[in-house]
Amino acid sequence: MRISCDTLNKAGTDSAMNRNLVRFAFIVAIFASLAFAQESVNPALRPPKGAQIAIVVFEDLQCPQCRREAPLVQQAAKTYKIPVVRHDFPLPMHNWSYEAAVMAHYFDSRSKQLGSDFRDYIFEHQPEIFPTNLRQFAEKFANDHKVDLPFVVDPQGKFAAEVNAERDLGKSLHLEHTPTIYVVSSKSKSHPFVEVKEPSDELFRSIDAMKAE
Repeated sequence: MRISCDTLNKAGTDSAMNRNLVRFAFIVAIFASLAFAQESVNPALRPPKGAQIAIVVFEDLQCPQCRREAPLVQQAAKTYKIPVVRHDFPLPMHNWSYEAAVMAHYFDSRSKQLGSDFRDYIFEHQPEIFPTNLRQFAEKFANDHKVDLPFVVDPQGKFAAEVNAERDLGKSLHLEHTPTIYVVSSKSKSHPFVEVKEPSDELFRSIDAMKAE
């Protein structure tokens, strides 16, 4: 049986086209899976606008471990010049952390830096604070920063709603403890975030790994 050159050429062309189609379909599948992975990432685990890498922390102001880890988080943020996104996640076992979180959101409403400073101030004095004297500590902070602290901090329930929303956000991530610390990235497609379970050993290494991708 004789096979003409035209037949061989046509067969070769068809084979090459099939290979190209397979390659194209493979590439499309990869990009689709990456896009799905990016879309499926909880928005809370993305850096704020304008940042490629950030640290996201869910914390309880009455949690001793949160108090111990906070300076390390701030040190990492300063070293790498990356933002820290703090979320309040007051635990039901603590008897003043929810009220402190509401106050923190009040100070947030004056300025984000003021709210962050208040959280650090509460951590600093955490061992001295009880439900009966929390207000006194908040008043001293307000006076030191020349800010009014209303007698009723949250008359409309706005700040409590914000705390509840942040706590619900943490629940949607199935948080099991505080602090829960993430390093998040807008650069990495395959690993857009990582939970840092042992901050003293892993936080700086996790940031380095994210920067290297």
